[in-house]
Amino acid sequence: MDEASIASPDAPILVIGAAGQDLVGRPLHDLQPATSNPGRIRISFGGVARNVSENLARLGHSVTLLTVAGQDWSGEQLIQQVQGAGVETDYILRTDKYPTGTYLALVDQKGWLQHALDDMRIVSCLTPAYVEELSRLFYESSLVFVDANLNKETLRKIFSLAKKAKIPVCADPTSTLLASRLKPYLRRLKLITPNLAEAAILCYGTYDPANPPDALETAQCLVSQGVEIAIVAQAELGVCYATSETAGQVPALRTQVVDPTGGGDALTSAVIFAFLNGIPIDDAVRLGVSAASLTLRYPGAVVPDLSLEKLYDRLVI
Repeated sequence: MDEASIASPDAPILVIGAAGQDLVGRPLHDLQPATSNPGRIRISFGGVARNVSENLARLGHSVTLLTVAGQDWSGEQLIQQVQGAGVETDYILRTDKYPTGTYLALVDQKGWLQHALDDMRIVSCLTPAYVEELSRLFYESSLVFVDANLNKETLRKIFSLAKKAKIPVCADPTSTLLASRLKPYLRRLKLITPNLAEAAILCYGTYDPANPPDALETAQCLVSQGVEIAIVAQAELGVCYATSETAGQVPALRTQVVDPTGGGDALTSAVIFAFLNGIPIDDAVRLGVSAASLTLRYPGAVVPDLSLEKLYDRLVI
């Protein structure tokens, strides 16, 4: 990993990536094809970068969000909501080229994701030129978080500016279709938080759900490619993590899954918060699992009253 130092743990975290609205449907009975099925549908705000920014703000950290919203009602409401959570929104780009991003998910009766669609064309408006115009923010921040919704050129610019500012970069691969965008930057990453399928794409170039790789070995594989901290999520099986000095597994907390959206983003946020506050990696991952568990129980992408006290109340010993 290239040298990077956190100038001040109290400096803002710069979060760059997707924001939008989430529509999540959950059937009341077994799904019947080619017809309407009774269920419950909830609408809230989401997007990986937006979720991470709100979680970090609710944990008490200063956060600046770089994202893009449409010139529509959803975009206006999104900005107001995230601003109300304590996130700096002055640099959010508005455009009428595309509507505000949307994520559409269908979960099963147990709450686990079955199918999902996203319309994040609007993220293409976060161009390298736009990021360059705001380059001073990199020098004012403690670290940068990105999600892989960003296009390749913008990611290249972000990593270049972060290197010049000597601040670390953390990343979420977002999906198996987008994960490979982070492949050129593994040696530059302080932290990456993929699920097992995304991690396999980054390590082995493919993922076979019928014959999945070992999660701990996959986390260690990411570290061998230069990642400083690799955390691989396995849904109900918990998470595996690795650094150059340690590795381990933290089981998932038993909980009713109300909505799976945002669980991984909560884990990422809690781990970032932990290492900015000098918490060792083993304890940081446990805080992350606690945050994910709390979020799975909530019908939305972020727990609105998230706090450090709540995380410790559910901490895995």
